[in-house]
Formats: sequence, structure tokens, C-alpha cells
Amino acid sequence: MATVVHIPMLILLLHTCFGSTSVEALAGHLPDEEMGILKEIADQLGKKDWKYELNPCDGNSNWNTLGTRSNPFYNNTITCNCSFPNGECHVDSISLKGQDLAGVLPPALAKLSYLKTIDLARNYLSGNIPPEWETTKLETLSISMNRLSGRIPNFLGNITTLQNLGLEANMFSGTVPPELGKLVHLQKLILNSNNLTGPLPQVLAQLTNLKELRISSNNFTGKIPSFIQSWKQLQQLEIQASGLEGPIPSNISVLSNLTELRISDLNGEGSTFPPLRSMKRMDKLMLRGCNISGPIPPYIAEMTGLRILDLSFNKLNGEIPNLDGLTNVEVMCLTGNQLNGNIPDGIKGRQSRNEIDLSYNNFSEQSAPPSCRDSLNLFRSFSEEGNLELGGCLKNYPCQKDRYSLHINCGGEKSTIGNVVYEGDQYEGGASKFHPMTNYWGFSSTGQFWDHNRTINDYIAQNVSVLGMNHSELYTRARLSPLSFTYYGRCLADGNYTVKIHFAEIIIRGNKSFHSLGKRIFNVYIQGKLELEDFNIVQAAQGVDKVVVKEFKAIVKNKTLEIRFHWAGKGTTAIPRRGTYGPLISAISVESDFKPPSNGKKKILIAVLVSVLVFIFTILGLIFWKCYFGRRTSREQELRGLDLQTGLFTLRQIKAATNNFDVANKIGEGGFGSVYKGTLLDGTIIAVKQLSTKSKQGSREFVNEIGMISALQHPNLVRLYGCCVEGNQLILVYEYMENNSLARALFGQVEYRLNLDWSTRQMICVGIARGLAFLHEGSTLKIVHRDIKANNILLDKNLNPKISDFGLAKLDEEENTHISTRVAGTIGYMAPEYALWGYLTYKADVYSFGVVALELVAGKNNMKYRPNEDYVCLLDWAFVLQQKGNLMELVDPNLGTQFKKEEAIRMIKVALLCANPSPALRPTMSAVVSMLKGQTIIQEYPLNPSIYGDEFGFDALRGQYDQTQLQSSSEIEPLNHSSHIA
Repeated sequence: MATVVHIPMLILLLHTCFGSTSVEALAGHLPDEEMGILKEIADQLGKKDWKYELNPCDGNSNWNTLGTRSNPFYNNTITCNCSFPNGECHVDSISLKGQDLAGVLPPALAKLSYLKTIDLARNYLSGNIPPEWETTKLETLSISMNRLSGRIPNFLGNITTLQNLGLEANMFSGTVPPELGKLVHLQKLILNSNNLTGPLPQVLAQLTNLKELRISSNNFTGKIPSFIQSWKQLQQLEIQASGLEGPIPSNISVLSNLTELRISDLNGEGSTFPPLRSMKRMDKLMLRGCNISGPIPPYIAEMTGLRILDLSFNKLNGEIPNLDGLTNVEVMCLTGNQLNGNIPDGIKGRQSRNEIDLSYNNFSEQSAPPSCRDSLNLFRSFSEEGNLELGGCLKNYPCQKDRYSLHINCGGEKSTIGNVVYEGDQYEGGASKFHPMTNYWGFSSTGQFWDHNRTINDYIAQNVSVLGMNHSELYTRARLSPLSFTYYGRCLADGNYTVKIHFAEIIIRGNKSFHSLGKRIFNVYIQGKLELEDFNIVQAAQGVDKVVVKEFKAIVKNKTLEIRFHWAGKGTTAIPRRGTYGPLISAISVESDFKPPSNGKKKILIAVLVSVLVFIFTILGLIFWKCYFGRRTSREQELRGLDLQTGLFTLRQIKAATNNFDVANKIGEGGFGSVYKGTLLDGTIIAVKQLSTKSKQGSREFVNEIGMISALQHPNLVRLYGCCVEGNQLILVYEYMENNSLARALFGQVEYRLNLDWSTRQMICVGIARGLAFLHEGSTLKIVHRDIKANNILLDKNLNPKISDFGLAKLDEEENTHISTRVAGTIGYMAPEYALWGYLTYKADVYSFGVVALELVAGKNNMKYRPNEDYVCLLDWAFVLQQKGNLMELVDPNLGTQFKKEEAIRMIKVALLCANPSPALRPTMSAVVSMLKGQTIIQEYPLNPSIYGDEFGFDALRGQYDQTQLQSSSEIEPLNHSSHIA
């Protein structure tokens, strides 16, 4: 009797807590027959992780898992309809996205009689669409981004319930079957990026309910059909590089519901501007490369909601009409036309957030703005000019002398390969950029990444795997463009040149994954001549992360060379993510085929005079140095034999860059001395570290820092530009890090702190780990840094971390098990075995990294945070929480709920593993990188908190520090000093 009473009460309680839907799901059951069909489907797909002992209709997470931040494409969802009598459920939707399933499309799917939706996008499936599917009653069928091949089967026309059909980015060939005209309920048809041929069948005019049609990057023939007038419900129409010919039919005017129209790269005859006046709802309009002539119609200004306007690479002429009504426009691209007259004041006066590209036109030079605006591209825009001195951008930089070579590390840092110095090219791109990098070279960038909210930082690609090729620094980063990108060289002596362009595909992958299915195709022009058409890096290099160098001959006239890269709409645009397409350039090398002229005796005389003067000033400098310092071991002796592999700066240059060490330019004070911000003539911002004459570090650390860092090149190590050794001055010149140190960002003064979200903290943590892995394992010189701490992690403008301050670093020779050395480092970051016994291995850096990683998660300083008097520091508290199984208490409360719990736990566990008191139990830094990325299981070694303080001498260590002379060593953080022991 009691049981009878309590069961309804329990159901009522469940209903109250979870809602009626949950109760139905829990009560419903899937017939054994359908469970067996799911097993059959899994076998055919190659899916092996379903747990059949669970009920897929109760919302169990083992069956229903959505994407995560690390893999936003992943979806593992089965939904059921449980509205049938007796609590019976039936599968009505299966979504298995982004799982790299390598099987075939399952014929068994047709046995699920109630199935309405199947989404198998972003996998590695092969084969054909099975004929068994003809009997289904599917409403949504998405099999995009796989390896499916063959013809689109006629029988798809018999699935008359279809409303959405996605076949994008496969290898389907042949013609579009006329039977698709029977799908009268179809609202979305996506055929992009296949090998489809022939004309579009007339019967597609019957698809009167279409709202979205995309047929780009195919090999269709014939003209754009006039029956597009039948698709009056269309909201989005995309026909880019489809193979179809122009002109755009005039009856497109009836598609008044369009919000997005993309037509590009049409073959055949052109026309005047198509009639689009009725399209008042337009949000994005592209008519690119459509052979359109005549003026831009003024009614475009009536599309007041327009955000993106791309009319590039046509034959438009006349003046730009008054477009002041387009107040919402973010990007306006009119490049590559024949527009003339004056540049309207309304365009010149637009805010900098509006990206406007007017490059390659014929405007009057008199209408040019007085100076360059970074987001208004006027490259090659003026009819009066046969050169690049335009819009005030380069008028103040006339060519002083002829140049005979140009080397650019596209998207990367300044690099030296043998005797060749490749110029750095890290300036962010954008939808409209004309940027002179120096007075003799620069770039013009055109185009907007569609379908993806990319930032300006996405115009530079970063490698996604470890690169093993020679000179990998040229391929670690690369310049990207969504449409057109031009590198120009000025001041080159007229004559014949050899041009080498370096390519390596570092984004699309080569594994058995949907990440490998992308096709990047683009064209290359040199001096206006098409040199490479439909160029595919992976195909030319025979794989990803492999180098291919293309060599060309070019003739320089008027001292100018232009190399342009252009995307003509071909290939994929959604693999591995939306917005992945367009030219990718790693490096450019230009060398003259003739020897520079010699000035004979005059040059010899100048060289002799310079040599004599250098010798005299060197002798005087040595004498002054010795007299000034009078030490047993002079700085000259310490510096003797130093091979400076970086640039040499004069004191005059340093003073000019820092305005004579103006206190207003002072950005930090450390144990080495002061740090100043400086600016070079070419606009490069530098950080100048000046050795204080009172510094307790001194020239030995100066020599050490130069020797160590000049031999190292890595994206996560601070870049040393050069040094200055003059008079009593010892100065290092670094790249400027816009966001100062990690210490200031996390726990500096309140006004200096940065709001670091979780993804940024994760990125910083992995970046530091990669830098240390390079020092310990990847560099030719195996180096122990000895002073890893938050103050020595600097952040660039994109918050990428870079390890700095190598003054205390030590070479770790491979034959030595450890280095016996005096203790030098910072309290709170030193490994116990090093602090107590001077036993130094790379595991000391691993320990320090663990502390920094913990600070990243918690947002607290290790030595300054004590929850109560029972705890020594943040690390001590963390070990206690590990014992209690309550690690989430460590997470910075400023993050709120905006973080991934599993990632936070992972980072904490890695930090505690690295900070294990026993060096033998600490992992290598390469293993740390793998663990942080979730690729390797974390081996845990829980500690007894009470043992931690006694056995490893925490109190004794603190006493040792108290008896030692301490010095401040904050790198670039004037108000957050750390204690140093040396």
C-alpha cells in the first residue's frame, strides 16, 4: 500500500523538479528493433562510442553531446519523439557532426521510419548516397564536408518531404538531376564546392519555396538562368565561381526579399549594373568580377541596412554617387574598376571603423586626402600618377638610393637565413589596408572574410602543428587574404630580377579528418602578369606543412615591383572552419640578376676612412671604459669574443628613439635597470633595457642575455633586435610588448589589470609551455631559464605570451645530469631542490611554470595570497584543495561562469603536477603542452599537505631567503616587485 502511494508522489516530485518533458523522456522507451538499427548504423558509419546499455531517448549525455569551445563543430545528438501511446519513443533526429567518422553513409538509416533529420556534416565519410534512402521521409539532410562522390542520385527527388538539403564540399560530379524539381517544399539547397557540371535544369523553377541557394565553386555551363525570377522567396543567393556565364539577368529585380546576394567571377559577356532597386532589405551585396560596366547607380544609397558592399574587379566608371545614406556600411570594396573624378567628401570623412577600398582606380589626385587613413585604401587610385607616391602616404619618403633586393617574411618576424635578412611583416591586415612598412616596401590588402566574424588578427595565419622543415621561421606564420593582396617594392633599380615566392599550407591538415578536405585555390600575378592560375599549395608541395618555392623572372620599370595574390572564388570556404580560403603567402625573395654598380675609388676611400675612425673610437672607448670602471675584470674582458648575431645600435640612435631616455617613456624598472619605450624612424616600436651603473647584475648578465637570446627564435620567446655597447652604456633593444607583463595583467595595480577571459588564459598558458618546451627540447642550445615567473612573461598586442629576461639562464649540456650552481631566482617560483641544494635541471623551470599556471587560473600572486594563517602561499592552498577534491575553489572568481570547467580542472592538475616537490615526478614541457591541449592523460600524484611544508623545507626555505640579500627584479612592472636571490 505504501508503494502505491509513494510512486505517484515520486512522479509528482520529478514533474515539479524537471518539468513534464523530462518525465516523458524518462518514462519513454525505444523499441529493441530501433536500438538494433542504431547499432547497425554505427557499424556502417564507423562510430564506436555509443553506449547501448543506456536509453538514447532520456537525454543521456553519452548519447547527446554538443560542441565544445575546443571543437565547436562536434555534435553527438539523438532526439526522440515520445508522444506515442504506452510511452513508446522513436528516433526522429540524428546529428553526428565533426567526429571524423570514416565509414560510409548508412543504408540502415532508411529503417528508422520516423526519422526526419540527419546531419553527418564535417566527417570523413566516403562512397555514394545509398539508394535505400529513397524511402525515407527526411525533412533535413546534411552530408556536407565529407569525401562523398558519384552523381547526385535522381531518387533524392522522391524524398518530397525534404526542406533542407546540404551537399557542400564533397566530390559530387555530373549534372544536377532534374528530379530535384519535385522537392517543392525545399527551402535550403547548398551545392557549393563540388565538381558539378552542365546547365541548371529548367525544372528547378518549381522550387518556389527556396529561401537559400548556394551553388558556388562548381563547373556549371551556360548562363545564369532567367528562371531565377521564380524564386521570389529567396533571401540568400550565392553564385561565386560557379562556371556560369553572365550577364546577370534583369529579372533578378523581382527578388525583393533578398538580404544577401553574392555573384562573382562570371564568365562570358558583361552588362550594365543589374536592376536591384527593389531590394531594400539587403544586408550584404557582392557583385565581384561580373564584367559590369557603367556607373554605380545612386539607388544603392537607398539600401540603408547594407553592411557589406563589394563591387570590385568590374569595369565600373564615372564618379562615385552620393552614398551618405549607407550609414550602416562596415566594408565598402570598389577596388579594380575605372572609377574617376573626385573622391567624395562623404567617403573621405568616414570613421576609421569603416573599411573602404578604392585601390586600382583613376581618381583625380587633387581629391586625395592630405594624409593616409589606415582603413581607406588608395593604392594605385590616381590617374595622374605612374608611381606609388599617392594620397600623402609616401610623398615624404623619396627614394634616396637604388635597391637591388627585397626579402619579406610574410606575416612573420624579422629572420636571418644564412646571409639574408628577411624583413618582418607582422602588421595586422584588414578589409581595406594600404600600409607602407618602410619607405621602400609595403602592402595593400583587400577583402572581407564572409560567413565568419573574423578579426584583423585573422589576416595572419599561425601554424597549427610543429613544423619540421628547414628555416621553419619563414613558415610559422603567413599572410592571408580573403580576396586580393599586393606586396610592392619601391626604389628598385630598373632591370631583370628573380622572384621567389615561398608557400606552405599551415592551416588545412593532411590527416584522415575533415580538416584535410579543404582546397585552397588562388592566382598569382607579378607586374600585372598572371603567373600562377588555380594554384593549390597542398597539391604543389605534395602535402601540408611542406615547402614549395615558385621562381619567376620579372622586369622592374619605374623602380617598382608588384606581386599580387588573388582569390577568384574557387575551392572550399568552410574547412576546417568557415572563412578558410584565399591566398596564403609565407615569404618573398627578390634578387637582381645584375650586380650593383661600383663607385670605385670613392667607395674605397670612404671604407678606409670609416675603418680608421672605428679603430680610433674603439681604442678611445676601451681606454675610457677601463679608467671609468677600474675593476679587476673589466667589462671589455667580459665582452671580448662575444659574437653579436643581432643588430648594433648607436647611443645616438637609442637616445633619439627614447627622446633621450625621457621619463615619460619609462615603462619599467628591474634588477637590470630601467626599461624605456622607443620608436625607430620606420615606426617600429622598441623596448630599451638600460643597464644601471648601480645594478648588482651587470655586464655578466648582459653578455649572458645577448648570447642566449640572440641564438633563439620562437614565437613565444621575446625578440631581441640588437644591443648598444658604447661608453659606459650597456643597452639591449627588444620588440615592444604592448600589454606589458602577465604579472601586471593578473595582479598589478587595478588600473593596469586586464580582463583576461578563460580562452585567453588558456592560450597564454599553452604559449608559455611551448616556449619552455623549445628552450628545453627544441632549441639547438638546451637552456634552463632559471627565472620563470609572471613578471618575465610579456604579452604582445594580441595577448600572445613571450618569455623574457634570459640574464640568469644556463646552458644544459646533454652529458650533464644537472648543473651545480649558485642559487639565483625568485622566491615563490624556485623549485625546492634548487633553492635548498643548488641542484639545477630543466625540471626547475617546469616547477616555476606550474606556479605561473596556477596563478593564471586563480588570478592571484603565489607569495601574496594566503587564505588564512594556516597556508604559506597559493600553491600550498592548492595542494590542500587537491587533497579535499575541491579544486574549483581555485578558479578566479572574476571569471564568473564564463569558463570551461573541464579545461580549468585540467590546467590546475597540470600546474600541480609540474609543481610536484619531487623533480622526478614532474613532466617534460612537451608533455605539458600535450596535456594542456587534452591530448594526453594527466598522471596525478596527490600530496599529503602536512608533509609538503616539513619534508621539503618550506619554512626552512623561507628562513634562508630572509637571511639573504634580496633585490628587486620586476621586469616591466614598476609597482609589483618580486624578491630575487642570487
